[in-house]
Amino acid sequence: MCLAVPARLIAVNDAIGTVELTGATRDCSLLLVPEAKVGDWLLVHAGFAVQIVDEEEAQKTLEAFKELEELEEAYFAGKAAHS
Repeated sequence: MCLAVPARLIAVNDAIGTVELTGATRDCSLLLVPEAKVGDWLLVHAGFAVQIVDEEEAQKTLEAFKELEELEEAYFAGKAAHS
């Protein structure tokens, strides 16, 4: 399964964008979304911005990731307690 992560575009240098997510910045290709501009939310996969999404959709996705992370932590905490 492939997973694209929403991140906010904070800088553009030709066809390379810098995105930010939870304080971390990464460069990604903007070749698939040449209309992207600073401030847009992008879905980023394997170093490529593949889609522009609205902020509401991006926040919903990030919240779902957070919930999954919390479930995973609870699961492994329970396994450790039973070891």
